[in-house]
Amino acid sequence: MTNPPPSKSARSGPLADRIFGWVAKGAALFTLVVLIAILASLTMSAWPAINKFGLGFLTSTTWDPVKEDFGGLVMIYGTVMTSAIALLIAVPVSFGIALFLTELSPAWLKRPLGTAIELLAAVPSIVYGMWGLLVFSPVLSTYVQQPLQKAFGDVPLLGSLFSGAPVGIGILSAGIILAIMIIPFIASVMRDVFEVTPTLLKESAYGLGATTWEVVSTVVLPYTKAGVVGGIMLGLGRAIGETMAITFVIGNFNQLNSLSLFEAANSITSALANEFAEAGEGLHQGALMYLGLVLFFITFVVLALSKILLAQLKKNEGVKT
Repeated sequence: MTNPPPSKSARSGPLADRIFGWVAKGAALFTLVVLIAILASLTMSAWPAINKFGLGFLTSTTWDPVKEDFGGLVMIYGTVMTSAIALLIAVPVSFGIALFLTELSPAWLKRPLGTAIELLAAVPSIVYGMWGLLVFSPVLSTYVQQPLQKAFGDVPLLGSLFSGAPVGIGILSAGIILAIMIIPFIASVMRDVFEVTPTLLKESAYGLGATTWEVVSTVVLPYTKAGVVGGIMLGLGRAIGETMAITFVIGNFNQLNSLSLFEAANSITSALANEFAEAGEGLHQGALMYLGLVLFFITFVVLALSKILLAQLKKNEGVKT
């Protein structure tokens, strides 16, 4: 006598589907509402500064709480430059790490090396800042800044690029610390998306005689470009919003005397961390909130540019096919 087939659980009815749809839609709308609320709150808090300084706030280098004269160019420049330096260093290093782990690393090394890279992401930012101030900055000053100043101090453009007090604190130091901080994020995402590439595609390319670089550039990267760009944007978002590590090593100097990589500067997040607790009501707090609003729009522009880049890549791919 054969056993009866196991009974199947009853399917959920249309009411359950509608409830699930409402919950999912509510979650999406909640995110949008929170975003709009943050933007509105920043705008209202920054309105005294917006009303007085207008767009001139973005081009002024003055920051004088005593006279209540504020401009955000120094902080905006420091934020953009440190993030750009971090990306220039972190993206190729992260790409090399991901490429090694997915294509070149022996099996026994993949897991411990991957775990070590992921552990770097768990290190608190204040630890990076303290290490940068006490250990990295003196090394940068002794073995990089001072030799560069001796070698190129009399060269017109390079001399100004490497000028500054030989203490190892400034935009370059902050950018390098940020690069070390975002490498684990970008490398982990790149490694994961590289592993998603179907093995059959890579083996077919190898079978046709392609080298490892040719497989990565013609098979892996086109297949995973969206994930790669997403990982880079994740790292850039971390770099733009980092606070404590930058505060330790950028110098917190609210004047833009030169465009030197070693000149002490300031960033938006560092200015907010240092001054917000002591800022008086009115223009000072409004100027700081104006900086926060500018930071919000910087991240928005970065996200929009990444979307445009992905759309352009897809468009070009369609033309080629």
